[in-house]
Amino acid sequence: MSDGSETEALGLPWPDLNDGLFYNDVVSASDSGLTLIGFYSSKHNNSAPLQGWLQRIQNGQITVDGVVVKDPDWILRVDSELVYHRIPWKEPDAPYLLEVLHDDDDMIALNKPSGLQVLPGGLFQQRTVLKQLQWWENQQNFSLSGQGSYPVPVHRLGRGTSGILLCAKTKLAKTRLAAYFADGTSVIEANSNTNVELCTRKISKIYRALVNGILDEDKVIINQPVGIMRYPGVAKGLYVASSTGKPALSKVAVLQREVQENRTLVQVEIQSGRPHQIRIHLAFIGHPLVGDPLYVVGGQPKSFDPELADETFEQDGGYQRPVKPVPGDCGYYLHAHKIELSHPTTNEVVKIIAPLPPALKTRQEADEMHIQQ
Repeated sequence: MSDGSETEALGLPWPDLNDGLFYNDVVSASDSGLTLIGFYSSKHNNSAPLQGWLQRIQNGQITVDGVVVKDPDWILRVDSELVYHRIPWKEPDAPYLLEVLHDDDDMIALNKPSGLQVLPGGLFQQRTVLKQLQWWENQQNFSLSGQGSYPVPVHRLGRGTSGILLCAKTKLAKTRLAAYFADGTSVIEANSNTNVELCTRKISKIYRALVNGILDEDKVIINQPVGIMRYPGVAKGLYVASSTGKPALSKVAVLQREVQENRTLVQVEIQSGRPHQIRIHLAFIGHPLVGDPLYVVGGQPKSFDPELADETFEQDGGYQRPVKPVPGDCGYYLHAHKIELSHPTTNEVVKIIAPLPPALKTRQEADEMHIQQ
């Protein structure tokens, strides 16, 4: 077992191009009789506009029952198997090295750098933590718990957020760790008007963040629901502060006020796990994260005009990257610093700490580090 006393790391450099992707469909009875272009432009319009799908078909990127079809007016028949091949592309730059903070037979905790996406999505299909875990498992040349599996992340961490990412090595650990995170959120939902400290939680998560402005109060509890709004470039919608959203609770403590810079260093303990909760909550109370390209005061996105959404398409036919900021954009200062949890199989208390980036250290912490060096 490694408890982080000896620094270890995993990660392989990214290849120039990824492997591309294959998307499979089977023609249903209700879609029988549609043209090939009619099927893709209506069923998968989030992937590309009409002209983009025409380009893909004419490029020979779609097969029908194993045969390449370049005729967009090809009539589809029920039960035909369609495969769209997204050609390999160069993904945006991303770091690849992950420090190992804790490693045992059931779980591994990694220090995720800012800029690395956890799971595949959008432009990042290969340059992810998940892919590095797959490669790492293959390097180990063993089958975890005899299941032929690899470690998988059990919670969210935004691409621009750094710090502790817990990953399960076994099905049992995955189930129990995921339940820890879900339990905190469900408690908030059931007790949105009560003190959550009355409940005994299996996991505690503490973050560091640097926010704009000076917080007057030393401690702030933010109990603001988080919901979804339509937003260009985000197919499933953007999470924002919303009175009709789901309950969410964050406990904020001031660590250092930087008056000259007009910013505050804070510690945040989240009692629920809504996507982008800390960014939304701190923006909601008037203190967005320093460098956050998306969320502004009120927990809403920067102003945009949906009528100006860019629908031109890339070389492979897909939509251009959104011009407006999206949740995966980086630049803000947020770090998952400490996690304390009950081990998923032994129930032993495990404490994990991810070293702080320089910008998120107090002056005292920075001075102590300088003396040690």
